[in-house]
Amino acid sequence: MRRSTSVDVAREAGVSQSTVSRALAGDGRISEETRKKIRKTAERLGYTPNGIARSLQTKKTNMVGLIMADILNPFYPAVLEIYTQKLNAMGKQLLLLSVPKGFEVDDVLPSMLQYEIDGLIVTSAVLSSRMRDILHNRNTRVVLFNRSVDDFSINSVCCENRSASMEVAALLVAAGHRRIALIGGRPDTSTHRERSAGFQDELRRHGVQIIGEQFGENTYGGGYRAAINLLSGPTPPDAIFCIADVMALGALDAARFGLGLKVPRDVSIVGFDDIPSAAWPAYDLTTFRQPIEAMVGRSLSLLFDPADFPPAAIRIPGELIIRGSTNIGPATA
Repeated sequence: MRRSTSVDVAREAGVSQSTVSRALAGDGRISEETRKKIRKTAERLGYTPNGIARSLQTKKTNMVGLIMADILNPFYPAVLEIYTQKLNAMGKQLLLLSVPKGFEVDDVLPSMLQYEIDGLIVTSAVLSSRMRDILHNRNTRVVLFNRSVDDFSINSVCCENRSASMEVAALLVAAGHRRIALIGGRPDTSTHRERSAGFQDELRRHGVQIIGEQFGENTYGGGYRAAINLLSGPTPPDAIFCIADVMALGALDAARFGLGLKVPRDVSIVGFDDIPSAAWPAYDLTTFRQPIEAMVGRSLSLLFDPADFPPAAIRIPGELIIRGSTNIGPATA
């Protein structure tokens, strides 16, 4: 059977073909009565608009590219869900591309650009200067999410990582902790650098130095192994700050099940992100909550703002969430 076209819908509904196109695209100039009539006719005939053909006419695909390089981290599926909801509400589609382990954004970006996306969001990764130049020459807007670059050559949206980590350090010091360790992520990322620097700067302000540092590669297993190494040493820490919740969950299980310690009696553990499982009774993790809704909303505003402002590095405050994995003591109760 021949596939129905917009011409067929227009003939059946008694309107012009352009009216059909505008109605099905949500054009506010078409009355609600006409729009309903056209939609019912389109459903009866089994007609759906051809997005590819429309994009060739309008030079817009209504597709936004999202590149994720750390999709196994539970923080990012939550981010993906919010992006999907907000873009759908805007009448846009999300095109997701995950960066496989061992690859860089530069390796996969050419595949994304084949789809003539209207904008690009890059999470948990950064772009090379060469790829930034390519995007600039193509007039493709791009925003980094939860990452930043030092030269402010590209829009970025992050949590206030530095001040957040300073707040965590102040909490632990006020609770009487002095043997404090750090489990970092990947040393070459902006999130690691900012959270580690803020945390250690605030500790030094109180006359405290970290007694150990391990890198957990932003994975549960990495956090588990790092905590075992720290807590098995000759001077085990009485508090551990993990710069991502997924590592903090691994550290909690390492302390409790790997070494038989009591949390928080023997060691306090703090994470960063407030992923859904952080609030589960099995973990009850003290953490710093990233303002995902606000971060996603601001990144989309930057992506679709018609003004050609210089690139902005946006930092949004989050919230310290105190739960049962930390022994805060009477000083902060």
